[in-house]
Amino acid sequence: MCQLLGMNCNTPTDIHFSFAGFRKRGGQTDIHTDGFGIVFFEKNPDPSQGNGKAGIRQFHDDKPSFCSPVADLVNSYPIKAMNVICHIRKATQGTNCLANTHPFVREVWGEEWAFAHNGQLQMDFMDQLSPVPTHYQPVGTTDSEMAFCYLLNRLKSQFSEPPSNEVLFQFLTTICRELSALGLFNCLISNGDWQLAYAGSLLFFITRKAPFGEAKLADSELAIDFSEVTSQTDKVTLITTIPLTYNEHWQQLYVDECLMFRDGDILFKDTPDNPTRLTIEEGIAIARKVGASL
Repeated sequence: MCQLLGMNCNTPTDIHFSFAGFRKRGGQTDIHTDGFGIVFFEKNPDPSQGNGKAGIRQFHDDKPSFCSPVADLVNSYPIKAMNVICHIRKATQGTNCLANTHPFVREVWGEEWAFAHNGQLQMDFMDQLSPVPTHYQPVGTTDSEMAFCYLLNRLKSQFSEPPSNEVLFQFLTTICRELSALGLFNCLISNGDWQLAYAGSLLFFITRKAPFGEAKLADSELAIDFSEVTSQTDKVTLITTIPLTYNEHWQQLYVDECLMFRDGDILFKDTPDNPTRLTIEEGIAIARKVGASL
């Protein structure tokens, strides 16, 4: 299994501090050594130019993130973005190659959508789903990319034009739960405006806003006082598989809960009836049971 990191905020922000700790889980403090990827959605500084949509930068490497020269570049390149999705991979289906490295990106209604997944779906999961017209096809051989293409094919079959964010959220929640019933499924999805987080097992988030304080990474000796590098109006939400810091309060999603964030706030939330949470130890045990690791 893999690990996820997402960021959604109300002003362009760099993810340097969080990424510095997260990347170490790719082979140094943890075993996710089969590559990494990161997608930045940058706000267009001149809305009169282009179509007004967020532009993206993508970086992928099939080397472990803790020692990847590409990760070194990302860590030293202060890209400021409104949304970020990052993924470190421990291969369970598909070989270790760039085509199988998340996040995956596709065009949807003139927007670029990014998707990253951790978990493990059943080998025959596509045979158990309703057939849909094929607008999107995977390039690699992972269950993750197949799931992303299935989700988008369902979306395009259901809607001829973009629905409202609320309708879209309800639809994506339904598809995520359908996929989660066929294995272990945690994911992040973003179109540059919002970011959706679905927890099939473990997923945590934290929203940093005024008054800001100090944060200390769990995977590194780095610490930062955010009050020195932020304004009083900044709001930044981070989403990750396992909390990145040990001195802050991270909120945990319930199993099968889905959230959509926009401008650092929760825009929509769908919590299942009789909600439950897993401990990190229980989440690891479930991952191992399906042949993955965490």
